[in-house]
Amino acid sequence: MDYRDAWHGQARCTVFDAAYGDGAGFRVLADVWRTDPHRSPHLHVIALSSLLLPGFHRIPQAEPGLTLDLLSATIDDALSQLSARVDLFRLHGLEQAGAGFARALARVAAPQARLLGQGLTPAQVAALQAQGFVFEACAEPDKQKAHFASRKPRPPLPPLPERRAIVLGAGIAGSAACERLCARGWDVTLVERHPRPAMEASGNRAGIFMPLVSRDDNIPTRLTRAAYLYALRHWERLGGIGGAIEGQACGVLQLARDPGHAEVQRAIAASGALPAEFAEWLEQPQAESLLGLPAPDGGWLFRQGGWARPGSVCEAMLAACGGRLQQRFGVGNVAIAYVERHWEVSDQHGVIVARAPTLILANGAGAMQVPHAAPLPLTAMRGQVSHVPAGMVPALPVVLCREAYLTPPAHGVASAGATYDVDGDPELSPASHEENLQRLRGLLSDPQAAQGAPLQGRVGFRCIAPDRLPLVGRLPDFGALGTTERLRDVPRHPGLYALLGYASRGLIWAGWAAELLAAQLEGEPLPLESALVDALDPARFVLRARRTSRGPQATDI
Repeated sequence: MDYRDAWHGQARCTVFDAAYGDGAGFRVLADVWRTDPHRSPHLHVIALSSLLLPGFHRIPQAEPGLTLDLLSATIDDALSQLSARVDLFRLHGLEQAGAGFARALARVAAPQARLLGQGLTPAQVAALQAQGFVFEACAEPDKQKAHFASRKPRPPLPPLPERRAIVLGAGIAGSAACERLCARGWDVTLVERHPRPAMEASGNRAGIFMPLVSRDDNIPTRLTRAAYLYALRHWERLGGIGGAIEGQACGVLQLARDPGHAEVQRAIAASGALPAEFAEWLEQPQAESLLGLPAPDGGWLFRQGGWARPGSVCEAMLAACGGRLQQRFGVGNVAIAYVERHWEVSDQHGVIVARAPTLILANGAGAMQVPHAAPLPLTAMRGQVSHVPAGMVPALPVVLCREAYLTPPAHGVASAGATYDVDGDPELSPASHEENLQRLRGLLSDPQAAQGAPLQGRVGFRCIAPDRLPLVGRLPDFGALGTTERLRDVPRHPGLYALLGYASRGLIWAGWAAELLAAQLEGEPLPLESALVDALDPARFVLRARRTSRGPQATDI
C-alpha cells in the first residue's frame, strides 16, 4: 500500500502516526506528498511524541498546505480527545500499549481509512477487526495492512463554508482572526470603530507573555500552556520578538507570594515534569543573583517569556494577511443584522460597510453592546497601567511579577500594573496609580521606589468571563434555547462566532484561539483536546445557568 492511496482525490488528507520519534517518518511522508502531482491540497499529520510537555502542540510549517500536530499523551488518551477524521493510520511502537485504543481509533476513522501497522500484537489486530478494520495479506510477517470497512453510520462532514468573513474589532483578537483566516485562503473584511488598530486594551506599551504553573495541572494551566507555546512558535513565523514584533524575550521571574506558596512551588518543581527551558524554580540565592534585588522566597523563572507591545503583534499579523484583507477603520459604533444568510455590518449612519456569511465578534468589551452577545456573562474590567520613568526604578534584566508586574525599561519607560477595577472611567486615576506604585515597591522590596512618579499611564478595559477563560466558537442563540443538556445540541446563530474574554492574557491567547476557530470553520482536525475545546465553548454558560437554576440536587450530564 502506497501513501499516495490515502490522499488521491482528497481535498485534505489526515494521517495519524503512533510514534513521531525523531521526525524522520514525517519528513519522508511530507516529501512523498510534495513530489506527487496528484496530491491533496492539504496534508495534516497528527503524531504522538513523548518529548514534549503534555497536551496537543501545533507546530507551524513553512508550507500553507502542510500541518503538523504533535500529541504528548498515550495513544488511548490522544485518540479519545482527538477531533479529527483520519484517512491513514501508521501504527508502530505499540507492543506495550494493549488493545484498548481500537474503539477510539475507529471513532476517528474516515470511511475506507487505510492502516499500515508494524509489530501489532494478535490482540491488537483482533480488537481492530472487531471495530471494522479488514486486514489484507502482507508479504512481510511483521507488517500489517488494513482498510476500514465498518457499516456503522458515520456522521456526515459539514459542508465547507464560503470563505468570506467579517471580523469585528482590530485589537489583538481580531487581528489574529484575520491572519489565521487569510492564511487559509479566506477573504476577510476587518471592521473597527477607531481610526487604526490596537486602540483599546491592545494599545498598552507592554504585554507580558508567560505560562501558568499549578500542582494539579488544571484546565486554565493546560489551556494557557497550549496558547503560550503556540504563540512562541507563531511569532517566529511572523518575524520574531525583537524583529517584526517590538519587545524582549528576556524571561519572566514570578516571585513566590510567601513561604507557604514557595513550598507548594518547590513540590511542583521536584516532580520533574517541567523542563528548565519552560519553567525553572529558583531558590532565594539564585533568584537574587539573577535579579540583583531581594527575592526572599524564590520564584519561577520562565526563560522563554518576556514582554511585547501588543500593537506591534497586531501590525505583524495584519501585514501577513496580504491582499485578502480589506480594512474598514473609523466606522464608529456599528449594528449587525442577519439578512438572506449573510451578516451585514452597518455604521452609525446605517450604511452597510461589510457583508459576508460569517461574522466573528472579536471586539472585546464592545461585544457586550451587540444584542446577540449581550446575554453572555461578560464583564468589562478596567485596568490602569502606570508608566514610570526609567531612572526611578532599577534596570531589571527580566520582567518581574507577583500580584503585579514591572517590565524592563523601553524607550525610557517601565510599565507597572495593572489594576482590576469595576469602574467605567477611562481617565487616569491617582488612586489606581498609587496602587500600582505600592505593588511595585513590594516587588522591589524598596518602600522608596518610584517616589514622586508622575501620573502617567494608560487605561484599558478587559473583557472577562466568570471562569476567566476565553470564549472561542459559535455563539448560542439565546432566543431559541430548549432544554438540552449537551453542548452539541445547543442552538446556535448561523455563521456567528466569538473570540472574546481574553482578560489580561490576550497577547498569548489571540493567535492560538484564532487558530482553533479557523480549524473549526474549515472542518480541520482541532489543535486541542476535545475536553478543552468544550471548556472554551461560548455555550458553556447556557448549560451552567440551567444547572444552577435546577438547584443543588440536580445531576449534571
